[in-house]
Amino acid sequence: MGQWNEAKIGEIAEVKGGKRIPKGRKLIKEPNSHPYIRIRNLGKTKYLQLNADYEYVDEETQQMIAQYIVNQGDILISVVGTIGLVGIVGNTLDKANQTENCDKIINIKKVLSEYLYYYLVSSFGQDEIKKGTVGAVQPKLPLKNVKDITVKYPPIIEQKQIVEILSAIDEKIELNETINNNLEQQAQAIYNNMVPYSVDDILPTEWYKGTVEDIIEIHDSKRIPLSGQARQKMEKKTYPYYGAASLMDYVDDYIFEGKYLLLGEDGTVVDAAGFPILQYVWGKFWVNNHAHILTGKHGFTVESLMLLFRRTPVKSIVTGAVQPKISQANLKSIPIVIPSEAILSELNNAIEPLFSQIRVNIEENKSLAALRDTLLPKLMSGEIDVSDITF
Repeated sequence: MGQWNEAKIGEIAEVKGGKRIPKGRKLIKEPNSHPYIRIRNLGKTKYLQLNADYEYVDEETQQMIAQYIVNQGDILISVVGTIGLVGIVGNTLDKANQTENCDKIINIKKVLSEYLYYYLVSSFGQDEIKKGTVGAVQPKLPLKNVKDITVKYPPIIEQKQIVEILSAIDEKIELNETINNNLEQQAQAIYNNMVPYSVDDILPTEWYKGTVEDIIEIHDSKRIPLSGQARQKMEKKTYPYYGAASLMDYVDDYIFEGKYLLLGEDGTVVDAAGFPILQYVWGKFWVNNHAHILTGKHGFTVESLMLLFRRTPVKSIVTGAVQPKISQANLKSIPIVIPSEAILSELNNAIEPLFSQIRVNIEENKSLAALRDTLLPKLMSGEIDVSDITF
């Protein structure tokens, strides 16, 4: 094992801030050659690549913020809001625009970009980020403090070995995610093919028009919110704690067990296309009071319910300008087509193997992520010799 060194980011790279959209200008959804990277695009994968979640600036706005573009290989780090999210700019976002809520780390010397990425997402890097974060009401990570983050690093050859080990795990996780996306698309295609009618169509015999109330059981009365302070005091954080749109934390107990569909109730409740925010969950878990907890009835399983909502726009039933909300009453009132019992049974039999594999892949990814998160600090500290690890 070679000698480890340490340096501040400002000593081995340049750090530059981003740019707020000029006053009076807005992001647009129609794709062009000027995507705009925001905090919400970070923290999901190592490499940031263009996808349907991105929005864009028009040509005139682009000219106004042109000096704040990023290049392939730059590292982005969020510095307000959710601080410490990190990503490497991929080839599809070369020359994209950078939000003012992120700093970019460029012209990196002595360490590999991927090594620096893994260091920043490790417990060591995150501790450095926390030390540099200031402000109680509106926390932020000043650019100067990004430059002052201390990075420990071995010789380049060992950096490459560390990156290879961690990348192998990440690549398997990403492969499983790609497979799951394909499986979900297959399941949706089966649903769309077997349930091709809308509420405006004349339906076959034994099919009928109803509302969402006819096919869902709502378990919201069992929800119990937990404050961040209460969750922070918990020592054994084993069970997932879900919010309106995502997994928020882990807690020491659970209130639900089994398969459920979570549908955002307030806060983030619809996507850019107006469809509901859904979470397919199973096992033992806790849910706060910002998501509806649903199961199906009258032939609908959790899985077929999910596929129905995937093609059911709900923007028209959202209320509240400041805090968007989908109430139980409005959710129940959505008109839908209910297939015959025979078709529903055939549909459920067709999609269950696909969702079974999705669950297997997600559980494998949890194990892989746990392995990566265990190895990460040990590799980054030199506690584990990279030559002792084989895959």
